[in-house]
Amino acid sequence: MAQSLRLFPVTNFLARPMPEVIFPGPEGRLEGRFNPGPRPRAPVAMILHPHPKAGGTMNNRIVQALYQTFVRRGFATLRFNFRGVGRSEGTFDNAIGELSDAAAALDWVQSIHPEAQQTWVAGYSFGALIGMQLLMRRPEIRGFISIAPPANMYDFSFLAPCPSSGILIQGTSDEVVTPGAVQKLVDKLRTQRHITIHHDEIKGANHFFENEMTELMGSVDNYLDFRLDPACTIR
Repeated sequence: MAQSLRLFPVTNFLARPMPEVIFPGPEGRLEGRFNPGPRPRAPVAMILHPHPKAGGTMNNRIVQALYQTFVRRGFATLRFNFRGVGRSEGTFDNAIGELSDAAAALDWVQSIHPEAQQTWVAGYSFGALIGMQLLMRRPEIRGFISIAPPANMYDFSFLAPCPSSGILIQGTSDEVVTPGAVQKLVDKLRTQRHITIHHDEIKGANHFFENEMTELMGSVDNYLDFRLDPACTIR
């Protein structure tokens, strides 16, 4: 990973504590925070954090902000630490094992909400890569949010075809994940049938959205307002 990706700040973004959970993963226990849905058929959302070797954890402020916005909308929402991070067991596995972690985490949430009306996945940086890989394995995922997907570092050709509609959000001043690489990914996805790909650019934002959190979460919320509207034609 690039030198500038070394530190993802860990912050206590949420004012109130979230329920701690430990659940089984492929290489041992995984640590997470889970907010159950308000009803049995509540929709499900899972939030995936940045690169473990660059300081990424489930306590990243963007991960926490995504978590909170889904909780506010009545989703059963999980964020968790990939293997080897925090109290999660195992060791980093260069995206292969982390994809298995994400699948196990989604299994766990669905065991609590087996009648969920819909399923969403949101990821930031490395987490966006894992989230988009998970789309290919889990046809029940209806929508995705990918923030700064590392299209210049990893091969996204596995999205052939991409099975779900979603949004990619990118900072125009990101020197870690280059905007041009994300634009190429967007252009490629938009050639595919039966999905609709949205793309927002946050002017002046770097990889960490240090001064643009309001604009970033405004983009997320506007997209969710659109997609969750009963009148939305995207399914």
